[in-house]
Amino acid sequence: MGTLGKAIYSVGFWIRETGQALDRLGCRLQGSYYFQEQLSRHRTLMNVFDKAPAVDRGAFVAPSASIIGDVQVGRGSSIWYGCVLRGDVNSISIGSGTNIQDNSLVHVAKSNLSGKVLPTIIGSNVTVGHSAVLHGCIVEDEAFVGMGATLLDGVYVEKHAMVAAGALVRQNTRIPCGEVWGGNPAKFLRKLTEEEMAFISQSALNYTNLAEVHAAENAKSFDEIEFEKVLRKKFARRDDEYDSMLGVVRETPPELILPDNVLPDKVPKTA
Repeated sequence: MGTLGKAIYSVGFWIRETGQALDRLGCRLQGSYYFQEQLSRHRTLMNVFDKAPAVDRGAFVAPSASIIGDVQVGRGSSIWYGCVLRGDVNSISIGSGTNIQDNSLVHVAKSNLSGKVLPTIIGSNVTVGHSAVLHGCIVEDEAFVGMGATLLDGVYVEKHAMVAAGALVRQNTRIPCGEVWGGNPAKFLRKLTEEEMAFISQSALNYTNLAEVHAAENAKSFDEIEFEKVLRKKFARRDDEYDSMLGVVRETPPELILPDNVLPDKVPKTA
């Protein structure tokens, strides 16, 4: 960022700070009648000077997630609730159709004992389970990282490889294609079956479909949310005997039905 860019950034910062300072002053002048509300500084997308996230319009980023700095997220990918992707001292790249599930952390390395500068690169159609930690590593397309797993600097997970839940993968470890690694420290356990490889691809697709539902829900206006509250109350399931006495047949309105692609076992209605 050049001198002009830093100056504009500083002016914007002080304007925002001045607004909050005036709000606090007004509250104090109101004496015992004021209610002081602390405004949240959370920003789902946040730049670090000239390093700004680049998120595809077709990706879903949950409101409580944080994507910071030099981060790229591809089409159809989903960053779920509570995730932190911090590309401040290096870059993070995520392909298309990948899901980073709730409370996971993705960070990068500027320097380490081996002297390597390590970004984090995650390919396409990758599943990263809840509360996983990925730091300065590479995960190829259609790989699977289990819940609570930790991947340290220099780890390389090849395509169709799986890191088991809770595993700790040591620095500079390479996990070959088609293998399952687990434990602390992580070691080779066995080969993946054909069904498990197919599950990895299906898992990514399931999360892409589910992300569309969450994106639509988060985009609803206040009026739409209140209308659906009324619908849920009106069409709430009652005792069958109670309904039969009144001659009532309750059918769930379309607004409250999940799409078929979120429930793969659901048989679509035929015309």
